[in-house]
Amino acid sequence: MRVGFVTSHGGHLGHLLWLRAWWEEHDRFWVAPDRPDVRDRLEGERLHMLNNHPSRSVRGTVSELVAAPAILARERPDVLVSAGAGIAVPFFVAARAMGIPTVFIEVYDRVHSPTLTGRLVAPLATEVLVQWPQQQVFYPGSTLVGALR
Repeated sequence: MRVGFVTSHGGHLGHLLWLRAWWEEHDRFWVAPDRPDVRDRLEGERLHMLNNHPSRSVRGTVSELVAAPAILARERPDVLVSAGAGIAVPFFVAARAMGIPTVFIEVYDRVHSPTLTGRLVAPLATEVLVQWPQQQVFYPGSTLVGALR
């Protein structure tokens, strides 16, 4: 199975790294902003680096909306996985249009309110995974997987 991971830097990337035992078994690629911590933590991985735009940047979102279909068409993932942040939105839009299944993982530290990314991509996602029972209130039909770490 070919898995695509779309992530911002920092904690969102950390959530996906917690799944290493699973993703090491699969053909995979990553899409992330060009940041030193991303380069360091994903050294040796197949990585598509995007410009590092500020959060919630309209310019960045437009740039990513252009890049997403090209990257997904080239990589042809069987599934696209993200824990956010904003970079996930354009890729989930493109994946939905291309018929690629998507999985969104709500982050561990947002127990009492959904993230903005979660609110935007949950309606596009094939599957939403949550780490706390309280998060299921915000994501009806989600799957409780418990803490990833």
